[in-house]
Amino acid sequence: MGDMQMPLWRRLMPLAWGLAVGVVLLFALTWGVLQVQVTLAGFLNSESVWSKAQKQAVIDLDNYAAHGDARDLEGYRRNHRVLMSDRWGRDAIIAGHYDRARVHQVFVDGNMLPAAERGMTFMLAHFSDAPYMASAIAAWRSTDGAIDQLDVIAGELQRAYAVGTPSRTEIDLQRARIDGINQDIAPLSNRFALQMVSGAVWLGRVLFAAVLLAMLLVAALWLGMAKRVLDRIRGNEERYRLLFESAIVAIVIVDEVDGRILEANQQTSEWTGRVSALLIGMRFDDLFVDGSVHEVGPAALQGMLWGVDGAQRPVEMQVSQSLWGRHPVRQMIVRDISERVTLERERRVASEALASIAEGVIIADAERRVISVNTAHVEITGFTAQMLEGRRFDELRRMPDGAPLPASIWAGIAAGGNWGGEVLGQYADGTTYPEQLSISAIRDAQRQVMHYVAVFSNIQALKVHRRRLEHMATHDALTGLCNRSEFERRVESAIIAATRTRTAVAVLFVDLDAFKIVNDSYSHAIGDRLLQKVAERIGQQLSKDGAAGRIGGDEFTVLLDNLELREDAGPVAERLLASLAEPITVEDCELALSASIGIAGYPLDGGDAATLIANADAAMYSAKNSERNTFRFYTPIMQADARQRLLLVSELRRALAEDEFRLNFQPCIDMRSGRIVAVEALLRWRHPKRGELPPSEFIPVAESLGLIRRIDEWVLKSACAQIKEWDRAGLPPIRVAVNVSARWFGHAGFITHLDRTLQAHGVAPSRLALEITEGTMLRLGDDTERTMHALHTLGVEVAIDDFGTGYSSMAYLKLPSVTSLKIDRSFVTGLPDNANDVAIAEAIMAMARSLGLRTIAEGIETEAQHEFLFHAGCDEGQGYLYAAALPPAAIERMLNTRSRPGAASLSVVPRRSS
Repeated sequence: MGDMQMPLWRRLMPLAWGLAVGVVLLFALTWGVLQVQVTLAGFLNSESVWSKAQKQAVIDLDNYAAHGDARDLEGYRRNHRVLMSDRWGRDAIIAGHYDRARVHQVFVDGNMLPAAERGMTFMLAHFSDAPYMASAIAAWRSTDGAIDQLDVIAGELQRAYAVGTPSRTEIDLQRARIDGINQDIAPLSNRFALQMVSGAVWLGRVLFAAVLLAMLLVAALWLGMAKRVLDRIRGNEERYRLLFESAIVAIVIVDEVDGRILEANQQTSEWTGRVSALLIGMRFDDLFVDGSVHEVGPAALQGMLWGVDGAQRPVEMQVSQSLWGRHPVRQMIVRDISERVTLERERRVASEALASIAEGVIIADAERRVISVNTAHVEITGFTAQMLEGRRFDELRRMPDGAPLPASIWAGIAAGGNWGGEVLGQYADGTTYPEQLSISAIRDAQRQVMHYVAVFSNIQALKVHRRRLEHMATHDALTGLCNRSEFERRVESAIIAATRTRTAVAVLFVDLDAFKIVNDSYSHAIGDRLLQKVAERIGQQLSKDGAAGRIGGDEFTVLLDNLELREDAGPVAERLLASLAEPITVEDCELALSASIGIAGYPLDGGDAATLIANADAAMYSAKNSERNTFRFYTPIMQADARQRLLLVSELRRALAEDEFRLNFQPCIDMRSGRIVAVEALLRWRHPKRGELPPSEFIPVAESLGLIRRIDEWVLKSACAQIKEWDRAGLPPIRVAVNVSARWFGHAGFITHLDRTLQAHGVAPSRLALEITEGTMLRLGDDTERTMHALHTLGVEVAIDDFGTGYSSMAYLKLPSVTSLKIDRSFVTGLPDNANDVAIAEAIMAMARSLGLRTIAEGIETEAQHEFLFHAGCDEGQGYLYAAALPPAAIERMLNTRSRPGAASLSVVPRRSS
């Protein structure tokens, strides 16, 4: 790792030093060779000087012998001194005893190479026995005698010429001697020169081989060193590359100048989804979400890295600058901080949640002393953390009975559990409040408790709400009386008590008579207030031991216990009937009601609550069916009637499933022409056992069970199908009227279903008329106007049925879809003799004419009724005088003009002029 951190130049320094040493060594060897060469040159030069001096000495001596010229003798002496000086230097150096100054003078006198002085001296002193050197010196020394003889001859000649001129013979003799000596010296001199040259050549070769060997050795050593250094560097590089590529962080080398990526490791490729070849050359900033990179500290950045498939990864980057050669780069070490960011976010969320949580939170130490509390704690109790500092949080809490929190709580928590329960908390002002408290512990690695965490909430409002919910769960929301389940529970308790005391229990089932008319004629709000008034009157007639309940719309139950006999409930029932019969004022409306009461008693009429209530219900139906505003005690025969009603319920469902219903049609004629202009669709039930049943026997049950809507849908669909069938038969296009119940008329999907049914059968909306009672229109309130406008837009007419029988709102008559008013049969029956009926009928027709509405009288059974209505201006009539409700085939025969050529439609009265 130390080598990897060392700069490259330092790792290459041994190679540089090795190269420097090799170069120095080569320079040293070269310098040495140069010195040797200079020395050899000096030897060759000295040999040349010596040979020249020797030859010149012979020439000068021969000339002196021939002519006796002193200048020749002087030349000889000069050359002879050179030869003697060289001899002395040679012998002195070889012997090792010489004066350096004198030796230097020898070199100067011999005019030899000054640079070769040291080398020649060194060679003669130490290598005189070297090959070629010894032979050359020996050849040199062998000339010493001959040179000495020349000096003897020179002395003889000098003496001879000093006394006169020697004879020719003597001169020739001397010259012959000189020539002979020269002949002896010449081979020796040549040998000396040859040995010197051969020695120089040999030494040159030796030096070349030595230098070459030294160079090879230096090169081998340097290459070996270079291999080791490079192997170490390569190993370091491979280890670095391995670490670089296998790092768990992303490492990116970025050009400092242009911000482009120069190198990236495998982790970078995995995080960005790009291979290394694509990364290199990209701008480093392009790897991040725009604007996400920001500084978080010295040489530290954070940002959102674009990940694979566009995912974003939060990362942290450590930045360092360095050089690649001389190029400045940035090394970016990128770490994935997703987990840290998530933890920080969770910690922040937890902190914010703790601060904003609605429950109070207390954090205490192992001694239960408060360390911190959240904002909710302060808001709930008024205690701040400073006020609680040093105090144990359990000091401010007591069990609901006022006792301190028991030690078992802390023992259970210490054993690894949690505790939760209701306690009494304390406000800062000392008052208490009910508190739901939960205590848990934070433990260390050894499972020892380090801190306690207590979470609590003020449940005072919750307890009040819970008591209210408990009351609502057992009482009727509108009247405050017991609901069915609570009433049954009280009856069961009364039965158990009566069993012990051998007393009787009575259940009264109270049903208001004609309450539906009040609801239809006024509004549900009026009806609800009326029920509340009724509940108050029932409660006023009961003793403190009695109980009353509401188990349905206008159905009430009363429990009477501690009775001697079942019949003791009779007086109470009479008081209830009398109280309920008194007029009741609701929002300036004075309403008169009556009630029907059924009574069932324990133990005679049942042994449980459900049976008593069912039998009292059966008795109530008996009272209602007989005369109303009365009461009846239960008898077994009454239950048979109740079972008959239950049977009727199941049979109605089967009738819908098996298509047991059919439509009859009662004609409606034009009063002036006597022609059939419309028919009213009337529902019949073909019961498989009881035969044909009229609507009065099953429609009320269907309404109470919620089946009326399905029946209305069937009637509408069947009427449209019949219209389409009559159209295919070529019959005159008459209007078909269909009665619609309040439940279906007020349904949100009524208009949509009506339009869809007309379109499905291809029937024009103008062929259909809807008959709706006043009560239905009043019950819907504001929705009536919207529905009427929708029907007008659709093109369907509306006739107000049973007009004048209830509380009417004249505003409804102005709605655009209302086209007809049907005068109820109760006003037609007394015509023309009953003055009241006459006045009402004429008023209705006059009002209709002023509003531009059609009048239709129903229930016409006599000619006198017809005559009166005709003259009074009634538009259409319907009743047994013309025709009863007939099956479709009979209506078809009445309308079919093709079977009787020239015949008109049905005419039961002649046309009369007005």
